[in-house]
Amino acid sequence: MEYLMDTYNRLPVSLVKGKGCWVWDDTGKAYLDLVAGIAVVNLGHCHPEVVRALKYQAGQLFHCSNLFCIPAQETLAELLVENSFSGKVFFCNSGAEANEGAIKLIRRACNANGKRGSTIITFKGSFHGRTLATVAATGQDKFKLGYDPIPEGFKSVAYGDIDALKEAIDQSVGAVMLEPIQGESGINAPPPGFLQQVRALCDAHGLIMALDEVQTGLCRTGRMFAYMHEGITPDIMTMAKALANGFPAGAIIARPEIASVFEPGSHASTFGGNPLAMAAGIATITTMRAKDMAGKSLSRGAHFSKRLNELKAVHPGIRDIRGKGLMIGVEFEPAVGFLAKTGLEKGLLLNVIKDHVLRLVPPLTISIKEIDMAVEILDAMLKEKGL
Repeated sequence: MEYLMDTYNRLPVSLVKGKGCWVWDDTGKAYLDLVAGIAVVNLGHCHPEVVRALKYQAGQLFHCSNLFCIPAQETLAELLVENSFSGKVFFCNSGAEANEGAIKLIRRACNANGKRGSTIITFKGSFHGRTLATVAATGQDKFKLGYDPIPEGFKSVAYGDIDALKEAIDQSVGAVMLEPIQGESGINAPPPGFLQQVRALCDAHGLIMALDEVQTGLCRTGRMFAYMHEGITPDIMTMAKALANGFPAGAIIARPEIASVFEPGSHASTFGGNPLAMAAGIATITTMRAKDMAGKSLSRGAHFSKRLNELKAVHPGIRDIRGKGLMIGVEFEPAVGFLAKTGLEKGLLLNVIKDHVLRLVPPLTISIKEIDMAVEILDAMLKEKGL
């Protein structure tokens, strides 16, 4: 890596091809992918409908400035609103950009309202991105190291603790921002009903409720968006990762009265909503709906969790199995950072968080046979290590 900045702990493999739940390296070796670009290629690698849409659009128009109308933006925005809640959409390129935009939208809405401050409460263990504002919002100190001065305007409280949230609310606070399930800190889910409690608190105090569904959204947990499990509706929601099945795309949806505080010139993105991203996004959402990917995630996730709990019964090193749909965390008592590298030897792509949690976020197209194959390989790996 002579010419690249040293910002990733890369595994010693060069991936050059993918199809469905499989990828191949530059030697031709195949790997069953349980990472999916970190919950990105929800439809699997190189899904034919997404490939077809990109190929067609590439022959028409790559880029058009947002100074002009881009019809596909309206099409994708309508699809997103119809499958979530009534609102207006802003398109960008990534989860960090979506969350950065949501933070700006919250501050602008709070400042325009004038009744409350614009401080945002977030949660310990959260991850909202790598820009300065999203690092400030993130409830993990390790992501802030070396970046002082960190932007102000955020409070962080214990995740899942409604009393801690109540105590943190004062007149300086204008919004609460959270992930329905925390992905980067180990697939941590709050207690059942927590989102309903947050919604009720926000309503009682006139706060904006913003959900970061960058990792949980788009069928990953067994619903189109994870908030739907608890029957509430946020005021703002962000997404990215799986939105265009691997092509860079992100979005913010906000209730119309909140979205209205953005006006021409108040926020923008040169590449956000470009024709290629929109074509991929339309193909992705349309295919997800047509193929009931949320239902597949729920049923296959249940099978995966069942098989993993069978492993837990015979491997004392496994402490916990948790998650929803095909967003699963396997927590170990001992450190298991070695699993990612050992997985390569066995033909599995794996991701370990904080050295103790195996994050399993495969393509939602994974078959029962492929799940069983993955479990058998994991079983053999753990037996080799005596875990």
